[in-house]
Amino acid sequence: MLVFPGTYRDSLLLLSATRAMEDDPGVSWAAAMMATPAAVEDLTGRGFPPGDLAGADANALVLAVRAADDPAAVGALERGRTAVFAEAAAAREEPGRPAPRTVGEAVARLPGANVAVVSVPGPYAALAAHSALSAGLHVLLFSDNVPLAEEVELKERARRLGLLLMGPGAGTAVLAGVGLGFANAVVPGPVGVVAAAGTGAQEVMSLLDRWGIGVSQVIGVGGRDLSAAVGGLMAGEAVRALDADPDTEVILLVSKPPDPDVARMVIGASRSTPVVAACLGMSAPDGRIGNALLADTLEQGALQVTGILGRAVPGPGDGLSQAVERAAARMAGPRRAVRGFFTGGTLCYEAQVVLSRVLGPVYSNIPLHHDLGLPAPPGAHVCLDLGEEEYTKGRPHPMIDPAARTEIMRAEAFGGDIAAVLLDVVLGYGSHPDPAGEVAGTCADLVASGTAVIAHVLGARADRQGLDRQRSTLRDAGAIVTASAAEAARVAAAVAARQPALATAGRP
Repeated sequence: MLVFPGTYRDSLLLLSATRAMEDDPGVSWAAAMMATPAAVEDLTGRGFPPGDLAGADANALVLAVRAADDPAAVGALERGRTAVFAEAAAAREEPGRPAPRTVGEAVARLPGANVAVVSVPGPYAALAAHSALSAGLHVLLFSDNVPLAEEVELKERARRLGLLLMGPGAGTAVLAGVGLGFANAVVPGPVGVVAAAGTGAQEVMSLLDRWGIGVSQVIGVGGRDLSAAVGGLMAGEAVRALDADPDTEVILLVSKPPDPDVARMVIGASRSTPVVAACLGMSAPDGRIGNALLADTLEQGALQVTGILGRAVPGPGDGLSQAVERAAARMAGPRRAVRGFFTGGTLCYEAQVVLSRVLGPVYSNIPLHHDLGLPAPPGAHVCLDLGEEEYTKGRPHPMIDPAARTEIMRAEAFGGDIAAVLLDVVLGYGSHPDPAGEVAGTCADLVASGTAVIAHVLGARADRQGLDRQRSTLRDAGAIVTASAAEAARVAAAVAARQPALATAGRP
């Protein structure tokens, strides 16, 4: 283990260094991290000597490795050191000149900037965001673990200043055609997206892109924004901004179930532009909330947008019922359970909505209902969000490094009661360069064991990973590949229930 005091590095650079250290079969585990209390606790729990971390704080960089022998460990640490220092030097605007250490210094170097992306540990995030607001910048607050009171204070201040405070935990935005965080390479178009759900925003923007429609802006507001406690402070501002945007013809609001009064207030912020609210799991007798059409899945929300625009879209995927029949015919024994292993939390939540309609209760670490949390009873349907903190502590998010999901699938997906394994593969900026390739071997082994694998590739045509290539990789591994996340969940339900017609029956 190596410790570098006073050497802050952002999360993406840390992830790059982690990958570099893991690039050796002799390395069983590696991580580049800042010495936050949670990281120190994780390292000591893994057996690293506490004394080596004495005095280290959140501005100290730690490179830690477990390897088969000393040469492998030394080589891994050297690759990590090279990654964090060489890439940091390359990122400097002027060789030999120190990188800016404050927001003010950065603004002085780039006076035309109008957005700051803040990605620092939660305890320090509010201070950095306030500094950016003081400099007149909109803020994409990528950091999570920001206290609720600080979020409200930041958003109230941003609103007074006429600025957007997107977040905390806002991982996705597309502003003036530029993708920030986890975003996709989508075409411009007439739909403005306001999202309190990161992969929810990615799913709808990618669907609209593939249907030839595109987006004007995607504004992530953070997962708590539509709660009663935050009151839609930024979602309302985002809707007002899109309502005034001449390039936006329809607004699509994406959220897990919001506070209904807050949702109505946010929707009412649009004076003339029609709004569709894709609020997962939320329903209303007349299919509306306020003046907006209400959809309870992401797919349905995107389809309602196309209806308003008068655009035609493809129907359900060809051959899905036949694929379900073939998968069911290969199964032996009482296989009836569905297991979902998701890298996108919103997609995990949507799968629960779709599956529960057909199969009954679905258990999860982010459950639809509080009484459906883990552990689940034997034979239950289970969907896991592997991007949650209990799975990412001390290691990269699975959208960036799929190895963690593969390990969990190897341990939990081969049960004799499992009929279908449900996966998302998320493409775009920030995601792994070949996520399908990383999981394909495990998929092939599952199919060979008699389990059906159903996968949705979330991506746009221009994403660097190659949408068609990723789909082909999964098909070659024996997976059933679908056109949307909701469709994947319908197919999984059809396999588990042995009812092929269910694969297409729920398409709006």
